[in-house]
Amino acid sequence: MIRMFNKTHRFTILAAMLLPLLAINASAQKNSGSANPFSGKVLPKVQLPVFKKDTINIKRYGAVPDGVTLNTQAINSAIAACSKKGGGVVVVPTGIWLTGPIVMQSNVNLHINRDAMLLFTKDYSQYKLVAGNWEGVPAARNQSPISGKNLQNIAITGEGIVDGNGDAWRAVKRDKLTDSQWKTLVESGGVLSEDKKMWYPSEGYYKGSQVKKAGVLLNGKTVKDFEEIKNFLRPNLVVLESCKKVLLEGVTFQNSPAWNLHPLMCEDITVRNVYAKNPWYAQNGDGIDLESCKNALIENSTFDVGDDGICIKSGRDEEGRKRGKPTENVIIRNCVVYHAHGGFVIGSEMSGGVHNMYVSNCTFIGTDIGLRFKTTRGRGGVVDQIYISDINMKDIVGDAILFDMYYEGKDPVPLKGEQRDAPKVETYKVTEATPQFKDFHVSNVVCNGAARAIFVRGLPEMNIADIWLNNMVIQAKTGMDCTEATNINLKNVKLITDNTNPVISIDNSKSITFDGLKYNAGSELLFNIGGSKTSDIKVSNTSFTNAKNKANFVQGASQQSLITN
Repeated sequence: MIRMFNKTHRFTILAAMLLPLLAINASAQKNSGSANPFSGKVLPKVQLPVFKKDTINIKRYGAVPDGVTLNTQAINSAIAACSKKGGGVVVVPTGIWLTGPIVMQSNVNLHINRDAMLLFTKDYSQYKLVAGNWEGVPAARNQSPISGKNLQNIAITGEGIVDGNGDAWRAVKRDKLTDSQWKTLVESGGVLSEDKKMWYPSEGYYKGSQVKKAGVLLNGKTVKDFEEIKNFLRPNLVVLESCKKVLLEGVTFQNSPAWNLHPLMCEDITVRNVYAKNPWYAQNGDGIDLESCKNALIENSTFDVGDDGICIKSGRDEEGRKRGKPTENVIIRNCVVYHAHGGFVIGSEMSGGVHNMYVSNCTFIGTDIGLRFKTTRGRGGVVDQIYISDINMKDIVGDAILFDMYYEGKDPVPLKGEQRDAPKVETYKVTEATPQFKDFHVSNVVCNGAARAIFVRGLPEMNIADIWLNNMVIQAKTGMDCTEATNINLKNVKLITDNTNPVISIDNSKSITFDGLKYNAGSELLFNIGGSKTSDIKVSNTSFTNAKNKANFVQGASQQSLITN
């Protein structure tokens, strides 16, 4: 009896200990979005790195946490020693650790404690000018604060902060600051442009801004050719190139000189619970740019940056096509994007292609664009098999959903007083430099506030094609513009718009389907249909009595192009 009681008692205690842990684990699985929202699709598998338990404290190698001592050699020595011994964990403990560039090594987990900050020096001389990559093209750049190449089994973890001291590197537009902020910035030094609308941090930076294709390592150019404008060639904060089994977890990556996180040609990369943070005025201050990578997971992370939030790339133009490495097999889930040019973005450098993307349970608040897909002639590349579900948006400055093949390299929302002309429409010959957007599936979207609900603009020679937009409620100032598109399908989409004249504009597009479309009662005009190439616009399960006028046909469009039942 005693033995039975003891066994039972031990089991009860063990159960009491395990049940909360099991509940926590179940909750974590639920919150991580492990359930597959994409019916019938098998999600990609991403391998995690594994590390020895051995730990090395950077203090052992002489690092000093006073925010003044330069700890570059001490930190790199600790990482190198750890890797040489077979790997393990290099710990960055309490304190502010001033440092120059850190180079990762295989089998090392750089662990930054919550009360620790890696602060990268403002001293340009600490960063060598090296051969790197910028916006998909080989280019001379300053050495990144954190870098690694041809490595395996690496990680940056913890809950601490990596600060790139980006303000020392960035130019700033006058229109992006208040009067007092601008005055303070100008008084700090630096150089102004002739029109006084741009501040540059140094004379070298200003000179670089005047050089065409500055830093590009093509046509015989070498790193030495750009020494005079070194300050202009801003580094990305973290660049990991051709690495396998990468983990970035828990850390705040902030104040980057250019892009924040840049995995390039990596395989099996996991980004989890990170916070990527840049000032909203930070030019090229992207959150993460996943470029030519295979098998990746980005989850439970937050982005509040100066350019695109979560961005997918694969090289630019001819150089990207020569590389020939698409970004593929990617899961993005449970992420929040605050200020950014785009919440989830593909392009514009997508010349190697983008395939097999799964994006779900993300929230975009105050971004310029929500879902942003951009390219232009010359890129080439095919973007397809894109699956997006359960997206929430609020206070989107521009378009909630945008597909655009006329990207011009400008901010998505014009600054006050800025004039932009619509691109001239011409038909070009289809070549390997012609980009393609096709096979997108977007469902379960709620947007509370945008300038425009949906924008689709393809090329005459290569329409945006095969898009499915299902189950959406979008509140916006204007509805939908669709130009040079083929086989665009909207089902159960509700557009609540301020401007109802028209709700939807269609130009030179074909095979456009609306099933269960809902819109404001009393709308002035439901459809404005234009262009002689427009045909096969099908509308079903939709009431036309809510609109004062059903459709208007202009610029050669035929009334027979609209088919209703």
